[in-house]
Amino acid sequence: MDTGSRTASPQRHEVIVAEVRRRGSVRVSELAALLGVSEMTVRRDLSMLDGDGVLLKVHGGAVAAEEHSTDEPGFEAKSLRNMAEKHSIAMIAALRARHGSAIGVTAGTTTWQFAYHLVDIADLTVVTNSVRVADVLYQHRRPDRTVVLTGGVRTPSDALVGPVAVQALRLLHLDAVFMGVHGMSAHAGFTTPNLMEAETNRAFIASAQRLIVLADHTKWNVTGLSSIAALGDADEIVSDDGLPDDARRAVAEQHGRLTLADAAFTEAPFSDDSFPEDSSMNESSRQRGA
Repeated sequence: MDTGSRTASPQRHEVIVAEVRRRGSVRVSELAALLGVSEMTVRRDLSMLDGDGVLLKVHGGAVAAEEHSTDEPGFEAKSLRNMAEKHSIAMIAALRARHGSAIGVTAGTTTWQFAYHLVDIADLTVVTNSVRVADVLYQHRRPDRTVVLTGGVRTPSDALVGPVAVQALRLLHLDAVFMGVHGMSAHAGFTTPNLMEAETNRAFIASAQRLIVLADHTKWNVTGLSSIAALGDADEIVSDDGLPDDARRAVAEQHGRLTLADAAFTEAPFSDDSFPEDSSMNESSRQRGA
């Protein structure tokens, strides 16, 4: 029996909003236990609050709504969003990482997913400013892989940024950098709300021969405070098939290369020797030259 009557709806909503704002993200099961109501009641409440723009309902819970260019949600909050899309993007992006290469991996929840798909690639050197990415690769240690953590000041999204990170990157030469972003648009390009993270990501790009951006469709027309690079600066953007048509046209106009993943696809053939020209997951995830 639904126990939603224990707490009046307005009171529940106040508690839910306060909890989401305090923590950045919260799960349905946690709210149900806190409020003494059923998970079904919580889901209905979250749908109402999402509709009012107070928070964002995501799979399994809710996250705080982002309203300003300087808003920087924590890692946990972002990790709950668009999980299927991020997973499919990560699988395709991993096909671009060649064995024997040196790659950069910036911080973010999509690049964190990407790290799990690097664990079987032989003879790989990974330079990252992400505590989470480094942890994944440490947990899956292998003797032919080297992981370099840049150091720096830690952000809410578990990125290490600032002068220490930038100086470390200036001394390195990478085959490719795989970059996650806060937002992207035709005018502002790839952006982040954190000024020092923007500077650090620009240092990553300067150190690498190729730039591959990992960004799901919800990043389109989201603009952070600081620009990192223009859309056309990316050698390839890996997104998902929810990316709107205006985004696809914008990438084409800036001569960018676009690959779209099918978020419903959960497995990908994996080979250390795979490369963009030879790789595809299914018809809807093939490269779509812009």
